[in-house]
Amino acid sequence: MKQPAADLLAIYASAVAAVHGSLCVERCLKQRVWTEEIQVVAIGKAAAAMLEGAQTVLATALRAALLITKPGHLTAGVTRNPRVVVMEAGHPLPDQASLNAGAALLTFIAEAPPDTPLLFLISGGASSLVEVLPPGVSLADLRRANAWLLGSGLDIHTMNALRKRLSCIKGGRLATYLEGRPALQLLISDVPGDAPADIGSGLLAPPPAITDSAPVLPAWLRELLNKAPPMPPAAAGCFSTVETQLIANLTQAMTAAARAAAQRGYAVHLHDGPLRGDAAAQGRRLAADLLQGPAGVHIWGGETTVVLPPRPGRGGRNQHLALAAALTLAGHDKVWLLAAGSDGSDGAGEDAGALVDGGSLARGELAELDAAECLRRADAGTFLEASGDLISTGPTGTNVMDLVLGLKERPTP
Repeated sequence: MKQPAADLLAIYASAVAAVHGSLCVERCLKQRVWTEEIQVVAIGKAAAAMLEGAQTVLATALRAALLITKPGHLTAGVTRNPRVVVMEAGHPLPDQASLNAGAALLTFIAEAPPDTPLLFLISGGASSLVEVLPPGVSLADLRRANAWLLGSGLDIHTMNALRKRLSCIKGGRLATYLEGRPALQLLISDVPGDAPADIGSGLLAPPPAITDSAPVLPAWLRELLNKAPPMPPAAAGCFSTVETQLIANLTQAMTAAARAAAQRGYAVHLHDGPLRGDAAAQGRRLAADLLQGPAGVHIWGGETTVVLPPRPGRGGRNQHLALAAALTLAGHDKVWLLAAGSDGSDGAGEDAGALVDGGSLARGELAELDAAECLRRADAGTFLEASGDLISTGPTGTNVMDLVLGLKERPTP
């Protein structure tokens, strides 16, 4: 691996480390004095890491904890604690374990002593990992709705707004189960704008006023959405005992990436505005900007979308973006582009994303693969495996959307 590519991987690792769940929770909780027992609920891809940070600070004040996360995202530090009940559930599609987790969550809250505070540690992935369904809605209905949303090309705000309408706990409804118990929720944001109502579909956050027009939905989905109970109004008393703190977001990760790039001697170009929209279009645009822009490290962040065909292949939105970028970078020297999820995952596979360069297209074509056809079939991962450009990190202990890093070396005089 050439040094610039290795530098990009190191910069990505520094960005992710700066928003690690354990670090951020520990830093936040150390600002308080904990003298009474507390019960903890941790939900999301970063739940285990966040709970480890809470364990470090709370120590014996931790009375009991419920941890709900994605398979493969547990850590030894929480599984060895006898006071922690561990549940793994479905992601990106909810499953029966997600419904079991929802029932366990309501039981955990109901059985907590009325005077015992609750600490909620919530990160991305919570929308799929825990659910309580309205009467008349089945697991098959829920999975069908989520599969349609994931392949629709809708942005995360719109998807979360629709998920809230098919739930008994999202959209602030979980707060109604607190029955006056004091609660502190610490949030790692995986959504543009960092609105608590959008993180984890707003389990304990007042729902915002609906201002945007609803997208065109299939009739069967519209029928399902009408079966959920109404969300509590923003002024409802159930929110008066809930304190909310944002402890990590994309901006912090991008700032850390900029710092790491500068420490390696690169000029840094930090681009404002979250990435959104079609992944392939963004990949082509960023690659063109990289080719035409100044030398140094370019940093973008956000979350793009992919409209999936009926039978998609391997990969996720970051691999899709990277392969589209590789088409534009083809044949150019001294340019690299990395696109990866901050959580270490991209789509349903085990890869975090990809790091492409001007030779990626030629390397993949040696395996008789066509990049444009792979993009059409949403099968970027197959091409990128052949070109040797996939990035695999495993779970990172955080989730603050996606990072895209470009590196352009100065031309040789």
